[in-house]
Amino acid sequence: MATTIYPVILPVPETVRRLAPAERVRALSELARRALACSAQRLQVVLGALRKDARGAPLPVAGHHWSLTHKPLFAGAVLAPAAVGLDLEALRPCSPALYRRTATDAEWALFGGSDPRIIFFRCWTAKEAVLKAVGEGMRGWSHCRIHQVSGDMRLAVDYRDTLWPVEQVFFHGHVASLAGRGFRVEWHPEDGPSP
Repeated sequence: MATTIYPVILPVPETVRRLAPAERVRALSELARRALACSAQRLQVVLGALRKDARGAPLPVAGHHWSLTHKPLFAGAVLAPAAVGLDLEALRPCSPALYRRTATDAEWALFGGSDPRIIFFRCWTAKEAVLKAVGEGMRGWSHCRIHQVSGDMRLAVDYRDTLWPVEQVFFHGHVASLAGRGFRVEWHPEDGPSP
């Protein structure tokens, strides 16, 4: 039976949104860490110190992998017993040039006739989540390809000949993607999104 993991997404309080940029980044990071504590609590894992390697990739804590993400309106995190990545983005207008750099024509065709903005952000967050899971960051972007689309909430990304399942959720004009293998995903609202 697959382990259930609990990605948690929290709304950013108005007081944090009004902070000066440097203070706001610190507060968003703290909020994402609070979301991680909620995810860990659901797994009944006691978190120790959170550390990163020389490249900035999160190192496992208490035998579990973790991923954080934050944007102006939401911050999120997840804890899992194996490699995992979480990303979220607001659905907003983007340039056609960015659309072309994010996915190939073949990748776009996998989605059918959906809204290009939604396809773009599904691709972007899925690839970013996979890159977080493998600890590569954006330098690995050219090795990510959408391999399969399974409806509005699931797809698979090929990264260097390894398929990564990605679960997605839409909420309040945002999309979140979680990449990981061997998990059952239960999106946990904590005053945030519900599937």
